[in-house]
Parts: sequence; C-alpha cells; structure tokens
Amino acid sequence: MKTLRIGLIGDYNAEVPAHQAIPKALALAAEKTGPCQVEATWLPTGTLTDDAQTRLGNFDGLWCVPASPYASMDGALRAIQFARERPMPFLGTCGGFQHALIEYARNVLGLRDADHTETNPTATMPLVSLLACALVEAEGRIVLRENSRIRKIYGEAEVSEKYRCRFGLNPAYKDRLDDGRLRFTGHDREGDVRVLELEGHPFFVATLFQPERSALRGVTHPLVCAFVQAQRETL
Repeated sequence: MKTLRIGLIGDYNAEVPAHQAIPKALALAAEKTGPCQVEATWLPTGTLTDDAQTRLGNFDGLWCVPASPYASMDGALRAIQFARERPMPFLGTCGGFQHALIEYARNVLGLRDADHTETNPTATMPLVSLLACALVEAEGRIVLRENSRIRKIYGEAEVSEKYRCRFGLNPAYKDRLDDGRLRFTGHDREGDVRVLELEGHPFFVATLFQPERSALRGVTHPLVCAFVQAQRETL
C-alpha cells in the first residue's frame, strides 16, 4: 500500500482544534481516495531554515496549517516557496492562506514590504490586515469562481464553510495580486477573498476557512480529498 508523506508547516498546539483535526482529515481523505496510508509530520516553522530544502524534498505534499503567528514567518514562507517552485502539492488553510499571499507578493511580484499586521502593525504594505468583521467560530457562504479548480472540487457554485480567524487579504491590494497566475477563486457575498489558487501548478490551493475541522464531526472534506489525490497522482 502506498504511503503519502505530508509535511505540516506550523507549530503544533494540542489545544488548537484545527491541529487536532488535520490528522483525522487526512486519514478520512486517504480512506476515501485510497487505498493508501498517510504519514503526517509536523514541521515547526523555527526549524525551516535556509538549509531545509533537503527535508522538505522528502515529502509528497505540504500543508501550511492554522494558528499563526508562527514562531518563524520566514520558515513558513520558505516552505511555501518550496512547494510553489518545485512544484509540490500544497494546501494552505487560515494562516496558511495569509502567508501564501505574502510569499507570492514578496517572491513573485517583488513586493518586498508585503507583511502581516498581526506581527507588524506598522507595516508599510499591510497586505494581510484585520478583517472588517472577525470570523472567529463563524460560518459563511462562499461563491466559487466558474471554471476554477475549487469549484470543480466541490461541484457546486456556492458553499458554506467555518472560520476561526481575524485577518485576511487587505482589499486595497487585491488587484495587485490577481495577476493571472495567482487567481482569487472564492469570495464571500460581499466580494472579499476567501480562496486562492495558482494556475499552472499541479495543486496549489489556499483558503481562509478551515476545511479540516469537518473531520471533528467525522465528515470527509472534498478539498482535503483533492489534496491527497493530487499527491497520489505525482507518485
């Protein structure tokens, strides 16, 4: 039986519901897409230094998980860049979505000042900033862009998902990032970005919501299944 090796980019905290949910979500997805086994390894962001490429290359996919601020933003960004450039299947949820935005802005668009106001409140380019309305233990509707990967995954034009976050893409910078390759493919009903994906990449999807938490109810999530399936296809 095949074993998929998945690196979890983040600093494990047993009290974080998403961290409890992710191994369960991966196991459910492996059973649904299988038969295969999933071996998930936590990668503390502080350990992802300049020489981490060899470690990262040992995985079939990377998932940048919730619960930022991370111990090392640089470590998280380095791992996201690795997945984007290889290309390696990548999923980012909540904090992973926020940092995927920053990584792309800095390393692809050359916006070196792009930053997160949670860790740098005086940032000259507050790319990720406080949401107009916090989404802590909230649920909301998301409209999925036609012909996008995310819409094909769900098979629906509109879905409902759960959040636990206070930060998201600053709307002032939306047009500067949507450059044709990085596409914003999910929005709430007010037009705020909730999903991004990368054109021309085998699988690079990030969401502000937390799909993994469905596993706490024993529910297999289609996005996690698609992430696992993308890795199976690269073996």
